[in-house]
Amino acid sequence: MSAGLELQQYLQACRKRVDTVIDRFLPSDSLASQLQEGMRYATLNGGKRIRPVLVYATAEALGANPLRANHAACAVELVHSYSLVHDDLPSMDDDDLRRGKPTCHIAFDEATAILVGDALQSLAYEVLAADSADTGHELDTACRLDMITTLAEASGTMGMAAGQAIDLASEGCPINLQQLQTLHSMKTGKLIRACVRLGALSAGCSDPSKLLQLDDFAANIGIAFQVQDDILDVTGDTDIIGKQTGADAALNKATYPSLLGLHGAQDKARELHQKALKALALFDHRAAPLRLLSEYVVTRTY
Repeated sequence: MSAGLELQQYLQACRKRVDTVIDRFLPSDSLASQLQEGMRYATLNGGKRIRPVLVYATAEALGANPLRANHAACAVELVHSYSLVHDDLPSMDDDDLRRGKPTCHIAFDEATAILVGDALQSLAYEVLAADSADTGHELDTACRLDMITTLAEASGTMGMAAGQAIDLASEGCPINLQQLQTLHSMKTGKLIRACVRLGALSAGCSDPSKLLQLDDFAANIGIAFQVQDDILDVTGDTDIIGKQTGADAALNKATYPSLLGLHGAQDKARELHQKALKALALFDHRAAPLRLLSEYVVTRTY
């Protein structure tokens, strides 16, 4: 079996697993029916599911049953979905297309989209705090508290929210490569690093050395993911990637291709991929999905 086919089968299995968990946690009897519909639209409407897959793959790299990571995988996808709904709003990035379909505020309305994001974020922490005995792999209270803290730190003033604020403030302003990397290490990278840590915590890992190596891996693919996103905004096809291409140039945003040139950005992505692989050097064959994911991040076409 080729590595590409093996990865696609792995991705499909992980997506199916996390979608089942998400569907179970989403409200089905809410009095606010439009809010409920919007939450399902924002989460179960496609998507690569890279973040929950990273959670599962990290747990498996440490020898754990992936079922132990169900709640963590669900929570990170809920937070990611909330961030996309809010980022797409007219007051933010003002996007009309997401995952090949109208964005949440277009499909419903702006007020509903704001509430959908709020509700998804709250639900993520409810999922992490919930008793996970239903999976047959109970996590202790200290572990769940560590998970909640990890996700909160990645989402707030030192993570996604701050990164988005800096990104909005940077539109039309000249920034250098280091500033761009700092921005994306917060906006994109912090949540990806949280995914890997959550996977490790799900596996019961407390080895500082292993946690540090995994964080190094995650930090590199977190930036690589954004570099490839920037590349696809230049080279991609709207119908394939599911969102409008050329948006960064239209908003006069600094990107890796705009600062390094297209070939320079592609070289940067490959360099980050190699650094990620190096960080996994001491892990055995069980880390194969993580290695394949690193390659996928920099070769994907959508």
